[in-house]
Amino acid sequence: MKRIITFCFLLSAINGFAQPKAITQAIVTTKTTIVAPEEDENIPNTNPGNGGEEMRIMRFGGDGETKTTTWLKNDLVKTFSETEMGRTTTIRDNSKKMTTTIMEMMGKKMGFYASDSDQAIIRKRMDSMMQSRNPNGRQVSSDTTSVSVIHYFEETRKIAGYDCKKALIVTTRANGKSDTTTVWYAPEMKLTGIISTGGSFGGFGGFSPQAAGPSPLEGLNGFPMQYERNMNRGRKMTVVVTKLVTDKEITDKEFEIPRDIDLKSVKDMQNGPGGFQMRIGG
Repeated sequence: MKRIITFCFLLSAINGFAQPKAITQAIVTTKTTIVAPEEDENIPNTNPGNGGEEMRIMRFGGDGETKTTTWLKNDLVKTFSETEMGRTTTIRDNSKKMTTTIMEMMGKKMGFYASDSDQAIIRKRMDSMMQSRNPNGRQVSSDTTSVSVIHYFEETRKIAGYDCKKALIVTTRANGKSDTTTVWYAPEMKLTGIISTGGSFGGFGGFSPQAAGPSPLEGLNGFPMQYERNMNRGRKMTVVVTKLVTDKEITDKEFEIPRDIDLKSVKDMQNGPGGFQMRIGG
């Protein structure tokens, strides 16, 4: 009897150790690098809208390097990104399913807020526009249905002081085409409310990943510390965590929205004169 009890205790301890620890408070610094082929052509800054009006395109996840800092405290997530174009701050309340985005570009500040349902409507509108025609005049499909399978490996690498393991995420879309993402993850932990930071998997541009549907990284058995994936137009994106702090107290003040920002609903901004279009992930 004593041996059986001891064996059960050890088995329980092993299973508990294998489960990633849920982290509810953290500061994550990430670097995202996107490299484009030399023959890549720039997408124009304007596109005609459905009614023939000119729509300004605000591109997030463009070529070059982006530095991102993310603060997590329970249901609150704040992300600050800086590129050559400007600065973007997003504040996400997971409990209220609301995202506020503040952008600073060319000396100007603008801010908007959107619920997950608002974002779903906007994405549907963007899919409809993409389905009609792409810049080359070819028909494109808006079908985003996909299935992801994760393959785990014992290969290890140390990233930002954490021992990470390798995984390959193979995503197959409805049209039969597949993409493979190489991920290095920390198996000891997961950050609650954050699937990843930086890149386009993490809701770049202020759009939350929850509103866009499940992320291929969501089922990963740990927190992604680095991943590489191919993008459209032959570009390659690399996202790597350069610093991760989990033992520092974060105050609620960190998530307060500045009072000098004139916030508008994203629906009002879409329907206003001249409108604007957000291009997520470039």
